Amino acid sequence: MRHTPSALLRLMFDGAVAAASPGQLLSAHLPPPPCGRTVVVGAGKAAAAMASAVEQAWANQNDQDALTGLVITRYGHAVRTERIEVVEAAHPVPDQAGLDAARRIRDLVRTLGPDDLMLCLVSGGGSALLTLPAAGITLDEKRAVTRQMLRCGATISEINCVRKHLSAIKGGQLAKSAAPAEVVTLIISDVPGDDPAVIASGPTVADPTTFADARAVLDKYNIEPPPGVGAHLLAAVEETPKLADPSFERSSVRTIVTPQDALDAAATVAEEAGVRPLILSDSVEGESREVALAHAAIARDILRRGQPAEPPCVILSGGETTVTI
Repeated sequence: MRHTPSALLRLMFDGAVAAASPGQLLSAHLPPPPCGRTVVVGAGKAAAAMASAVEQAWANQNDQDALTGLVITRYGHAVRTERIEVVEAAHPVPDQAGLDAARRIRDLVRTLGPDDLMLCLVSGGGSALLTLPAAGITLDEKRAVTRQMLRCGATISEINCVRKHLSAIKGGQLAKSAAPAEVVTLIISDVPGDDPAVIASGPTVADPTTFADARAVLDKYNIEPPPGVGAHLLAAVEETPKLADPSFERSSVRTIVTPQDALDAAATVAEEAGVRPLILSDSVEGESREVALAHAAIARDILRRGQPAEPPCVILSGGETTVTI
């Protein structure tokens, strides 16, 4: 082995992060500029970096005045941009800054016409950052439900199913607000399975889940919702838009990087250092303590029996584990 274990792990980490860097990936996925305006919106821990990459990629565009926008990122994750405003907000429990920015995003895209483009930049953390409670639900109620779901051991798909049905912007509703403009969504995935409808609660993606599904999640984990939340889920007045909704006729989604890409990059670094990489999965879910025990058992078998791989070996996996409190 050419490096100490700690040095190799650092190199692998850096390689994985570089593989997911928006600056290296985003430009190849950008659509051509429209005849009208381009409004860039988005949310996530990488939203500011993605917005900066858009500006750099389109730096030579003749009509720079046609490029504007607003993205929301986590506190401490902002980067400097020229034309796309960056707002910081709370994650994983939403705050007023996120709500105010989400409302501004919705109001902004409602001004778009058929010659315009909404470019939506989505990455991990977008569900909490892009928060706009449905009518009748307060921010405090939304925060309370979020805390309960984060503590109960629910999967990210289950949590985001509930989030979509408590929102006025998630679950395809942002795309509906932008119609009849063209909508292009660029995604950095952080969820098992890379489902665009789950990542950041799919603000521009048709939602296959229902109010009944959301109620079932709360029932499964014995969560008693606040009054406004319970009433909204029971009333089920207007479902999130589904695939047949005309709002999605001019909407497309492009996943520009996934957890598997980061794992592959880390594995390449290990191989170059003379260490055999063993990628278990990019979709690991479950209780963190149980997942850790499974990883440790595999590591012991490698040391004792050389199975499923001979040492020196490094075990890699991705996904989203949970901690029940």
